[in-house]
Amino acid sequence: MFAVTQKEDSSRIRTTPLPQIFAIARNFALNLYRDQMFDNMAQAQRFCSFGLDALKQLFRMK
Repeated sequence: MFAVTQKEDSSRIRTTPLPQIFAIARNFALNLYRDQMFDNMAQAQRFCSFGLDALKQLFRMK
């Protein structure tokens, strides 16, 4: 799922500690999507890429 949805294979991040940091960020994002009851991670990423207003709406922030 990571390789396709989050384009992990095309990432040019190769030097330590950046790959580990980005892996943590990706896992965190996936857990947030799951917590919001998204079944399709690609759909969740598209929704969240609409901007800050979409993120605020999703996570009920003011």
